[in-house]
Amino acid sequence: MAGVAGEPRPLVEWGAAAVPLEGQTDSGDRCVIRAFRGGVLVAALDGLGHGEEAAVAANTAVQVLERHAGEELVELVRRCHQELRGTRGVVMSLALFHAAERRMSWVGVGNVAGVVLRGAGADGQRRTTLLAPGGVVGYQLPVLRPEVVELAAGDTAIFATDGVEWHFAPGPTPLGPPERIAERILTRYAKGNDDALVLVVRYLGEER
Repeated sequence: MAGVAGEPRPLVEWGAAAVPLEGQTDSGDRCVIRAFRGGVLVAALDGLGHGEEAAVAANTAVQVLERHAGEELVELVRRCHQELRGTRGVVMSLALFHAAERRMSWVGVGNVAGVVLRGAGADGQRRTTLLAPGGVVGYQLPVLRPEVVELAAGDTAIFATDGVEWHFAPGPTPLGPPERIAERILTRYAKGNDDALVLVVRYLGEER
């Protein structure tokens, strides 16, 4: 899966790679990339467990996020929490890329890993790890405190579910199409004992 998103011109380019647990036809790992007026919402979600029930929970969350993509992150998580009651629930990482400002706001619940890798022209810190408190959307929410990450064109955000080894992220910003990067990470770091998904989002910014 791959594409660009943003209006009136692309704000990000993205690619994703995913694989279900061996022997399963349904995956509980999903991603969302949805442009709205003023920005782009991206999300990586992991329905608890695997198989059909995990997929039902993840698909429910995807539908909520796609319907309400222009809303604030905390409100999006709370909407998902209400809709997911009675399901297995999900863990998730969500990010809003803002068209008017060179930044990304991010919030997470549970163990969907996230990291921002800086482009070649970046000064100072080359890597920002996104940390999320424990919890399950649909069961128990932690206190939600979105973080803001300043961006420059070429910065790349990578999200991975817990079916991927935690040390998946390369050091410098990876080169090549986002879909190819996601496929390489998945091939090298998928654990093989769970559904797995990698989402790579490159910020294009004003230099596009």
